[in-house]
Amino acid sequence: KLFFTDYGNVAKVERCDMDGMNRTWIVDSKIEQPTALALDLINKYVYWVDIYLDNVEVVDYEGRKRHTVIKGRQVRHLCGLAVFENYLYAVNSDDFSVLQINRYNSTDVQSLTRLDNVKEIRVYQKRTQTSVRSHACEVDPYGMPGGCSHICLLSSSYKTRTCRCRTGFILGSDGRSCK
Repeated sequence: KLFFTDYGNVAKVERCDMDGMNRTWIVDSKIEQPTALALDLINKYVYWVDIYLDNVEVVDYEGRKRHTVIKGRQVRHLCGLAVFENYLYAVNSDDFSVLQINRYNSTDVQSLTRLDNVKEIRVYQKRTQTSVRSHACEVDPYGMPGGCSHICLLSSSYKTRTCRCRTGFILGSDGRSCK
């Protein structure tokens, strides 16, 4: 799945399949300017920062179990967000500090360091990288991912795929080649 935020006409947090199909709003009320977003892949939670409401909130992948993690001045200018174990890590765009926020106890907030012009933060950990033995976008004997001539996107599961073309090309009638 792909998770993303939007604060155009209607502010929301959404999810869809990797090919853009099955687009679903998971949060669309009591939300103004959702920006940074992070996923807890193990427990299937979506965290986001709302820079207008000065808060960090969480819901499950279906949009249920919503609650506020932290609200107020401490999280006023957050622009990046990552989750690892019991903590959220965020970037304050005012002073470029990296914050550690206990996601279960909002009084436990620490400034870890300051970095010049930092805007994003990521945590890489082997446990969060799910392994799949085989998937629909594996390279075929001709070197084409999923048999697609340009781009292969996983669909509703790792067993199905959709072929897409680079800009300036159109998908052929075979659903695999681009012209």
